[in-house]
Amino acid sequence: MLIHLKTLGCRLNEAELETWAQAFQKSGHQITRQAEAAHLIVLNSCAVTQDAARKSRQLIRRIHRDNPQAKLVVSGCYATLNEDEAASLLGVDLVVSNKDKDQLVEKTLTELNMDSMPALSTEPGEISLFTRGRQRAFVKVQDGCRYRCTFCIVTVARGEENSRPVQAVIDEINALHRQGITEVILTGVHLGGYGSDLGNNLSDLIKAILAETSIPRLRLGSLEPWELPGDFFELFSNPRLMPHLHLPLQSGSDTVLRRMARRCKTEEFAAIVSQLRAQIPHFNVTTDIIVGFPGETEQEWLDSFDFIKQTGFGHIHIFTYSSREGTKAAGLPDQLSNDIKKQRSRQLHELADDMKQTFFADNVGLEFPVLWEGYSEALDDGKQRVFGYTPNYLRVACVIDGDVSVENRTLNCVVTAVGESSVCGELVLK
Repeated sequence: MLIHLKTLGCRLNEAELETWAQAFQKSGHQITRQAEAAHLIVLNSCAVTQDAARKSRQLIRRIHRDNPQAKLVVSGCYATLNEDEAASLLGVDLVVSNKDKDQLVEKTLTELNMDSMPALSTEPGEISLFTRGRQRAFVKVQDGCRYRCTFCIVTVARGEENSRPVQAVIDEINALHRQGITEVILTGVHLGGYGSDLGNNLSDLIKAILAETSIPRLRLGSLEPWELPGDFFELFSNPRLMPHLHLPLQSGSDTVLRRMARRCKTEEFAAIVSQLRAQIPHFNVTTDIIVGFPGETEQEWLDSFDFIKQTGFGHIHIFTYSSREGTKAAGLPDQLSNDIKKQRSRQLHELADDMKQTFFADNVGLEFPVLWEGYSEALDDGKQRVFGYTPNYLRVACVIDGDVSVENRTLNCVVTAVGESSVCGELVLK
């Protein structure tokens, strides 16, 4: 049976997709990139915003329209928060809520009568990441969150915190490495809360991975800037732990942060960033910002803008606030007009672009080991443009001969120039 896996939303969704892909393969089925050729399509949906929920509905309809013969299974946050609605959409054969995600493959094969004996032995011959065009793996280490930021619906959809045992994570990473993966990204809803239910913490997990695996590159997914263990920063002295963190700030105004029920003040955030940059030169800090949160005054916006500018980020994910049913923020007074939100969003996009270009420029002339991806662009002169990522998560474009393959190889590159969405580089031939 040919199975196509699709996701909307966060890296955690991507990690779950990979787990399902491996399980489907072990059951004797094949993963395909072509949705139109699939007998079964599994969608991991998103509902972080009303717009994300709308896109999830649209994608479900489009999947069924493009391949009406395929069985369709829907899981994820949209399917969990709107189970009856998802089940009623044309073409949906099965809805699996977040609490049952661990049994998704088993439920799919039994409830849709798709059981089959494995064609070969237990380990798949070609890792599903490569089958789906990926060179790095997202590894889910925990789910759920014990905090309730007032804008967030994900904690409702994902439930309480639940951490995977250290050994299970290590076993998965070692299995991925044996199959050719050289970079893994640890993900979770509240990654910094890892181990709160196990009696250990994120630092313990990272130390164990570095000690008990030989994976060359370990990266951390989005990490809330609080509850970081005391020895956390020292871990980055190991070159296998990549010098990049995505730390969601959400606002640079302390009064707005209080209304958001965030647990990190701007002073504490600034101290974290300073410590990282002091320890590792060219450490890349990226962030999320919500523009136009309810009650955000002009002064609060100016304070936020100034703090963001003063901090400097390699990249910002900018979200224009939209009311999300089921969250406390939806009932807060003084909701802002769309015109004000659009104006502030434009201002922040301009600043974010400037800061990204500045960070790009700061890295020109440096040499990095780059993990090169499979995607490339053919050029007119028989050359090709290939893309990869530096340890500090700079996207690099490099022109090489058309008959050379660098896919999933880590080769050194010197950053030579600044582009619009990436830096340009030259391979270092040794």
